Amino acid sequence: MQFDVAGVSLTADPSGALWWADERLLAVADLHFEKGSAFASRTGQMLPPYDTHATLARFGEVVERLAPKTIVCLGDNFHDRDGPSRLDAAARRAITALMRKRRFVWIEGNHDAASALVLGGECSLEFAKGPLTFRHEPKRGRAAAGELCGHLHPVAWVATRVRRLKRRCFVADGTRCVLPAFGSYTGGLDVFDGAFAGLFPRGFQAYLLGRDRVYPFAHSRLAAE
Repeated sequence: MQFDVAGVSLTADPSGALWWADERLLAVADLHFEKGSAFASRTGQMLPPYDTHATLARFGEVVERLAPKTIVCLGDNFHDRDGPSRLDAAARRAITALMRKRRFVWIEGNHDAASALVLGGECSLEFAKGPLTFRHEPKRGRAAAGELCGHLHPVAWVATRVRRLKRRCFVADGTRCVLPAFGSYTGGLDVFDGAFAGLFPRGFQAYLLGRDRVYPFAHSRLAAE
């Protein structure tokens, strides 16, 4: 499903990744690698320790399918700053394979700062290319022009005749786009939550992720949580 931000044609992929075909650039947000192990170390309660591998499997699939030259990860790449030290050998190999023969940029997030840099690639608070700026948290005012960000984990509800459906989604208005969380253990925030207030003053389109397709909905067609 294609849409424009700052005059640039982008594609919302059903995986939750964003594809800039003209630049062969792939962006993902909020991977939250090692969230399960972070929860276990903090609480002593065990979650199934498969979140990082499940996220990497989906990440690897979309990278193999699209063959990007550049990958940008939009922050909260790990659930905490110690996350890289808890990766097992197989996960490290998978991340190394994603980086091979391409530019790989870790954007710093509020959960992980620059901790992912130990794995290779490059790390920055922001990454600019053409009219677009990639960052973790959305900004207000003029800084929003051409912004691609994560942080808010947007989800949207759609009411049908028989039930209500909740889906992760992209949220965009031609000026900025907030990407859905890509990580397997990430929750979601309803697009009508106060955290989104003021980000899309003229309304927005939500691009809901289906199994094999992305479905566009004007904000007026969505149901509140």
